[in-house]
Formats: sequence, C-alpha cells, structure tokens
Amino acid sequence: MTFSIVARSADGESWGVAVASKFLAVGSAVPAAVAGVGAIATQADANVAYKGLALAHLDDGATASVALLRLLEEDEGRDHRQVGIVDMDGGAATHTGHACLDWAGGLTGEGYAIQGNVLSGEDVVDAMQAAWEAGDPEEPLARRLLAVLTAGDEAGGDRRGRQSAALLVVRDGAGYGGLDDIAVDLRVDDHAAPVTELARLLDLNDLYLTASTDEEKVPVTPELEQELADFAEAQGQRDFHAWVGTENYEMRVAPDLEWIDRRILDIVRGTGS
Repeated sequence: MTFSIVARSADGESWGVAVASKFLAVGSAVPAAVAGVGAIATQADANVAYKGLALAHLDDGATASVALLRLLEEDEGRDHRQVGIVDMDGGAATHTGHACLDWAGGLTGEGYAIQGNVLSGEDVVDAMQAAWEAGDPEEPLARRLLAVLTAGDEAGGDRRGRQSAALLVVRDGAGYGGLDDIAVDLRVDDHAAPVTELARLLDLNDLYLTASTDEEKVPVTPELEQELADFAEAQGQRDFHAWVGTENYEMRVAPDLEWIDRRILDIVRGTGS
C-alpha cells in the first residue's frame, strides 16, 4: 500500500525518508530518523514498533543489515512486513515479506533503500532508483528524496490510487532555532495529489523553517534599519521584529537585526512574493 525511499546524503550529514500511499496520514506510521544514527521506513502490515527498535539498534552500533535481522527474528509477523533501513555510514537494507500484496519488492544501493507494496508494478521502484542515481549528490537531501518520490508516483505508484505523502529529513542542529535535528517534517494526510502538495509544502518549509545561508544574508546598515522601522510602522507594528514575528520570518532575520534574508528584504520592498 506504500512506496518509499530511505537515504543518507552524500556528505554523510543528513538522513531521511520520503513516502507516499493510498492510506490516510502515511507519515504518522512509516518514517523515523535520528541525525547521526540513521533512518527507517516500516510499511505493508507496518510494525510501528520497528521505528524505535531499529533506531536503538543503530544507535548501539548495529549496521542496517544487522538491525533489520534483529527486527525480523523477533517478529512473528515478519512475512507481512516491509521495511527499509539506512545506517549512520550509509549502509542500506530492505525486506519484503513473502505475504506482502503484489506487486511488492525493494532494492538497495549505496546510501539508500527503496521499497513498495501494492504497486502498479516493478517499474515504480526501478523509476525511483533511476531518479536517485541521476540526482545531484550536492542537492539538499529533501529535494533529492522528493524527486525520487515523484518518479515513483509518475511511474504508477500505489495501484489503488493516491491519498497521502510525507517527507522527513534530519541533520544535527537543523531544526527550528537550531534546537533539534528536524530539517524537514512535512505530511500531506489526505489529498488527491499528495506528492504535488508535498512539493508545495517543501517550498514553504524552505522559506519559513530553514536558516539563511551566508549568501542570502544582507547586512543591516543604519539606513536599512530605519527603512525597516518605517516599514513596520506603516504595517501597524510596534517595530520590525514585531512584523517579523507576525509573518513567521524568525528564521530569516537575525535576532539582533545584524542581517536580513534577501528574500524578506524583497518582500519588504515589494519586489518579492
């Protein structure tokens, strides 16, 4: 009922899962990841306990293959399970129980595991693998995973139809305010075109919930500071930081107003969207 990719970035700093399914809120059941540890997707007749167990095994030093073996040997329902795991070093493992509904199967390569069940055919996982292999290793992992998920969707995906999709990426210090490892955690729970909607949400995530790069930062001079203060007053706000908070741009403006993201400055000046 689901197709997914679990992967580590080429630089070894990010881990993530992208998944889609004809199933309500697939993101609540399938993916899990911890920065510096690894990532897992559990699906088919999903054993959601696999998520915590697998990450614990990986954190204890098990490889993806060893962690998978431990999960399966302890689970009497293993024949109905499908799971993909990638470990800290990019080692990958996948399992498709023989009782999973056709078409079902998976494959692995360096740094990734791809799997799916109740698919339109084997072409789905083949298209996903081709998309991963053709991707730019320097591209952010979330974008790469989304491209792979899109390829699987366009190749037929879940043969029952479309309903939900999710994207989870972790990296040390990547979360809101730099206080956790969640770089991306997006879920489309019930939608006619969930993968397309996931792409729209990722664009918003990049604006609101990711830190500005040095190239995106514009130093705030005294003249610019006055311009920003005048803008905030015109918007009915007590100061510029009040406007920033109202618009949810906290990740794009320095707390001490030392810099402002170029995109936010464009919005202030009416030259951006």
